Parts: sequence; structure tokens; C-alpha cells
Amino acid sequence: MKQEGRINNFALYFLIAAFSGSLVIAQVLASKIVMWKGIVFPAGVIAYCITFVATDVISEIWGKSVAKQVVWAGFGAVIVSLFLIQGAVLMPAAPFWGKDSAFSSIMVSTPRIILASLIAYLVSQTHDVWAFHFWKRVCKGKYLWVRNNFSTAISQLIDTTLFIGIAFGGQVPILSLIGGQLLIKLGIALLDTPVVYLFVWVLRRNDLGFHET
Repeated sequence: MKQEGRINNFALYFLIAAFSGSLVIAQVLASKIVMWKGIVFPAGVIAYCITFVATDVISEIWGKSVAKQVVWAGFGAVIVSLFLIQGAVLMPAAPFWGKDSAFSSIMVSTPRIILASLIAYLVSQTHDVWAFHFWKRVCKGKYLWVRNNFSTAISQLIDTTLFIGIAFGGQVPILSLIGGQLLIKLGIALLDTPVVYLFVWVLRRNDLGFHET
């Protein structure tokens, strides 16, 4: 039972680490706007989409309460990253390092992006956990693909609209950014369904996530 408990904890901790790591790095990557096949979106969108995979798997295996705790833990991780980033910007650069202005020019824009992300994150992730379990009740525990896609699609719409509007409003054409980011996110949401199924299948097949240490 002790070995099972350790495996159980590792599976959950791995998903929490993937969630938090993807969430934090998405804030930094979002400061770069990229274009792919004519679609414009922040570079952090792919990293951020990983968080929805993690919360859906955690919701399915460990339940709504644990998923909500992970969402709040991620919120704390972003707050910590904000202070660390600002601390790095304020620290004096070494005389021989000539890239301080470039570093600061990118990182100075990060607080607004992080503020936008915090608001969009809390609203969208809270909705995602709620919607996932709402559809789970409606489907009587069946059709994982339904609750995975339905909860994620609306949550991504909420997140995209809030994030782009707050982070880039008044700076760039936000409608094209919202459309581009939403298109990419919905595409990833459809592609991540097999990944969610795989994680859930592996955890259930090996009876992980259900033992207490």
C-alpha cells in the first residue's frame, strides 16, 4: 500500500507540476505575438492549453475539490512569478552584460499580461472545473470526450476574450488576436482529447489516483 500511495502521489504531483509550469511560462511567452498560416496569436497559447488537459484529468480522477485546489495553487504560482520577474528587472545588470535593455523591454510588459492572465485564468479555470462536473452529471459519468470538449471550449472563449482585452487592449487590433487565439485553442482542445483519454486510461488501468498513502 505504501508503494501504491507513492505512485498515486507521483501521478498527481506530475500533473500539478505540468499545470503550474505551463501556466507560469505561458505568461512570459505571451509577450511575443506570432503568426502561423495567417493566424495571429500570443506565443504562450500552446503552453496555456496544457493547463486545461491537466485540470480535466485531475477532475476526472481526483474530483472537483482537488481540481479547485490546483487552480488556486496555480494562481499563487503566477503571483510569485510576478514578484520574481519584477525583482530581476530591478536588479542592476553586470557591466559586461549588454542585454539589459532588451531584457527589460520584454519583461516590463509582463505585469499587464500577468494581470490579464490572473483575471482570465481564475474565471475560465473555475468555469472549466464547474462545467466539467456539470457535464459529468448530465452524462452520468460517461462520454469523457463530451465534458472535456464542452467545458474546455466555453472556458477557452471566456479566457481568450478576457485575456486579450485586458493584456493588449489599445495596443494592437484585439479582434484578430481573439479570433486567432480562439481558433488555435479550440484546435488544440480537439487534439488534446486523446491525450486526456490516455492519461485517464493509464491511471485507471493501473488503479492510480485512488489509493491513500
